[in-house]
Amino acid sequence: MPAAPAPEDQHTGNPRHAIEPIAMRVPDACRFVGISRSTLYVLIARGEIEIVKLGCSTLVLTESLKGLIIRRRRIVGDKAAGIER
Repeated sequence: MPAAPAPEDQHTGNPRHAIEPIAMRVPDACRFVGISRSTLYVLIARGEIEIVKLGCSTLVLTESLKGLIIRRRRIVGDKAAGIER
């Protein structure tokens, strides 16, 4: 079965493409990674996740969240293989 076409922009009729944000607010970051708000703040305090403050808003960098998952994935993989860091 062929893939469904991308949704079209209402005004131009051109296909819409999802744009990944470079940063997101705390609740969105928690959903993105699948962790609690308190766990996110612990990771921020440890320096494992990078944030940007804009006024009263805390923005979490998307690349930082991806990097966290990549780093943790490698650590788990290394432990399973018997490699110590």
